This record gives sequence, structure tokens and C-alpha cells, in this order.
Amino acid sequence: PAPSHSDRPPLRHGRRVLMLEGCVQPGLSPNTNTSAARVLDRLGISVIPCAQAGCCGALDYHLDAQATGLDRARQNIDAWWPHLEHGAEAIVQTASGCGAFIKDYGHLLEHDPAYAAKAKQVSERALDLVQVLGNEPLEQICAARNQRIAVHCPCTLQHAQKLGGSIEALLTRLGFNLTEVPDGHLCCGSAGTYSLTQPALARQLRDNRLNALESGQPEMIVTANVGCQNHLDGAGRTPVRHWIELVDQSLAE
Repeated sequence: PAPSHSDRPPLRHGRRVLMLEGCVQPGLSPNTNTSAARVLDRLGISVIPCAQAGCCGALDYHLDAQATGLDRARQNIDAWWPHLEHGAEAIVQTASGCGAFIKDYGHLLEHDPAYAAKAKQVSERALDLVQVLGNEPLEQICAARNQRIAVHCPCTLQHAQKLGGSIEALLTRLGFNLTEVPDGHLCCGSAGTYSLTQPALARQLRDNRLNALESGQPEMIVTANVGCQNHLDGAGRTPVRHWIELVDQSLAE
């Protein structure tokens, strides 16, 4: 069965963060946010439940439903704002596509007098999970397994958020055995809804990307965006997971 909020650690630490649950990820990769919450808990950081927050708005916005996308952004700001005022350190995203869009809330709503200031602060407090964990003593709680791992860095992480190489650096720091991956700057073909609107081209891009990722004969491929994960894993070749699941599985007892 898919993990639920009841599978997560209780709200017990002084340090607290919000975490975007997302609209697609709970169905396609339900372990991701549960793994993130467990790892954060072991580091002394609790994840605040926030059921009022929903889809980040990116899919609507990029499918020419900008007004709906911005309404979703406003809804999320309203849901998160009280927690930010009461000490939540950050809004953590485990899907880099969502993270890129939330980091743009400040720009997208800069002309909305009711939301401009709040949107700017929300964007400033939005962090990809790798940014949060990169500053924490993960080495103290993780024991890396001797697996060959290939990393696919999503376009939204390396190009939009300028965090290329951050996952590789973190996993290397923890002792994981990473394979060389050529042409790491290339897209896997998921690209939001591109895999639905241009399936033939998306499959070609996916196969090219998998050939590069598999060139070092990894046992697993990890990534940081549910769209990439689902698209690559759909080929039925090397298993593809979110990188936080790998870290969660390596937690020292």
C-alpha cells in the first residue's frame, strides 16, 4: 500500500519545515515525500502537515491556463503563510519542476498588490530538498550501500534552479558509488506535459537519455523530479527512483 501521512514521524522537533506534497507525486511516487520526512526527522527537523496546500500551479500555467495556475499559487501562499510566520524554516520541494515554479511566485505575482510581498518571501523560502540536506550532517546518520548509481539531473534542477551537480555532490559525500553519465545536460523527454503532447519525440529523447545513463552499467538510476522519474522508469529498463529514497534506505540503524 502507498505510504500515508500516518506513516511519517510525528511533529516533535523545534526545527520545522513545510513540504509541498504535489498533485502527481503522491500517486506516482508515494514513497518520495515519506522518505524525505523520515530523513529530515533523523536530522531533527519535522515536516508540518499542510493539507490546504495543493498543486503548485505549473501544469495549468504552462498549458495556457495562467489564471488558474496563479490562483493555485495564491492558495498555496495562503496555506503556508501562517506557518512561515510561526517559524517554519523553509518550504521544501522534492519535485524540481514544482520547485522551479514556486521559486518564480515572486516574479509571477509581483503586480498583484495583495500577494506581491508574500509571494516574494515564499519564493525566497522555497528550497529544493538537496539544498536543505546539503547543509546538514547526513554523514552521521547514513551508511551508503555499495551500489552502482547513475544520476539524472532534471532540466528544472540544473537549468531553472541552477543546482546542477548538487545531488551528485551530496551522494558522493555520503559514499555512494556514482557512475559517469555523458551528456548530463540533455532532457529526458518528460518536460512537463511534453511526453503527453509529443509522445514519439519524448520516447526518442527518453531512449537516448537512458542509453547515456546506462552506459556505466548502474544498478539504479536516481533523479529529483517525479515527471522524469515516471517517464524514464516507464521504459522498463534500469529501475528509476527519487534520490531521497536511496538516502532513506541507507539510514544507519
